[in-house]
Amino acid sequence: MTPTVKIVAILVARPGKAEELEALLGGMAGPSRAEPGNLRWDIWRDQADAARFVLDELYVDNAAVAAHRETAHFKAYLARIADLAERTAYVADPVSIG
Repeated sequence: MTPTVKIVAILVARPGKAEELEALLGGMAGPSRAEPGNLRWDIWRDQADAARFVLDELYVDNAAVAAHRETAHFKAYLARIADLAERTAYVADPVSIG
């Protein structure tokens, strides 16, 4: 069985852009969750910094991640994200999950 793939993205809104960033991410949730290979797509906000968001994504495999990156909603996100936030993304394979 192919291991699942976890993506964790940390997004820190640029000054005055937190609401726009939240709206962009919120618009991504439904379409991303509807993708056939998506198992999880959640948005979190840092309790200590309201301008910091965490995306928690889980896909069935790398092919599902590749398919996600080809969607119109992901491409629209990429076109806007640099103007709204500093972004760091981590793509991880499972080591020990329950």
